[in-house]
Amino acid sequence: MVARGFDGAWEQLADLPLPAAAAVAVLDNLQAVRAVWSAARDGGELLVASRTRLTSDLRDELRAAGLAVVDLGPDDDPSGGLGDRVDERLGDRVGERVSVAEATAPRPPSSGRVWLLTSGSTGRPKRVAHTLDSLTTVTGSQPPRTWLCPYAHGAYAWWQVVTLSLRHPGQDVLFIEPDELDSWPARALEVGVTAVSGTPTFWRQALYRDPDAVAALPLAQITLGGEPVDQAILTRLSELFPSARVSWIYASSEAGASIAVHDGRAGFPQEWLGRTGAGHATLSVVDGELLIESARRGQGVDAVLHTGDRVEVVGGRVLITGRIASDEINVGGAKASAAAVRDVLLAHPSVVWAAVRGRRAPIVGRIVTADVVLSDETTVAELTAWCSERLPEYAVPRRLRVLDQIPIKESLKSDV
Repeated sequence: MVARGFDGAWEQLADLPLPAAAAVAVLDNLQAVRAVWSAARDGGELLVASRTRLTSDLRDELRAAGLAVVDLGPDDDPSGGLGDRVDERLGDRVGERVSVAEATAPRPPSSGRVWLLTSGSTGRPKRVAHTLDSLTTVTGSQPPRTWLCPYAHGAYAWWQVVTLSLRHPGQDVLFIEPDELDSWPARALEVGVTAVSGTPTFWRQALYRDPDAVAALPLAQITLGGEPVDQAILTRLSELFPSARVSWIYASSEAGASIAVHDGRAGFPQEWLGRTGAGHATLSVVDGELLIESARRGQGVDAVLHTGDRVEVVGGRVLITGRIASDEINVGGAKASAAAVRDVLLAHPSVVWAAVRGRRAPIVGRIVTADVVLSDETTVAELTAWCSERLPEYAVPRRLRVLDQIPIKESLKSDV
């Protein structure tokens, strides 16, 4: 789906009347942006997510929280995915069934509130409240661009692209559905995409699958986020698109968009720690964990957010290496960093993707293992030798598995 100049085209979207407080389960981006426009126009309270994310338990939870669950399903799904709880039918478009299950604990709506679901990567998804203002993080005039938005419907990064287009003239968007991830470069070239936002895994998958098609795009802006951003992928993109600005963004549903780096280097300058004012988030490091105090945080989030992300200061840069809970691997009392092992593997010219974790083992308790995707016929023995030259003995992967393709979730993050 292409959204040409939302600043003038929103009003032409097909009408979708919504309850004053609604969680909308969508099949595609057209349904999602129709829901956004309806809520923005009427001042409603809104949550948008794909139907696959809104499980039965989560639907019950949302209804108990005062949100009607509106299900936009195909016409051949008479229940709209809600079974006997369908209470009424709203106006629909061709081939679309629109049904609503009323809130089980009705309450007055909070006008303008936007609910986001966290990714759930560390447990059950949580709801975080924002507004269109707090989700709109790009300020000032922007050059005309056509963006590619591959993110899951209603994710924080999805909202970043939507609010950019909604609030700034000349920001067109090509939305990519999950089943189009393999073929997006050709579609982007056809539409004239000049800016792309995606996770490092998204970029690695695209460059692995069809690097020539990606290189043919006339990109002026490349943005990465959602996962730790390493120097290898930044360098690859900078070399492929020497005239483009390559940026990485630290953002989450809880913290909002808190860090933006545009110099093509991993990490952010150490002098940013403790910086205040001028619209900047205040960043600090305590016991190796990144703490953020941001005016763009979600409603009800602690003023100083403990992110759970491990950071290291190296050469005047603060590097975000991964989650504290999963980074440390205890090998016989020695502490191996999964992030450090991953960075060594990704520095090998044949490794296009890597994931590192600990595995239970006798005597030492755990050993380091890794999955990799390769661009050539490099052997496991060669990769082991590469790691042995660059890592302490206890951190060298004892089991290396070569995968045929890069695993990726709906969130555009790795699924391992």
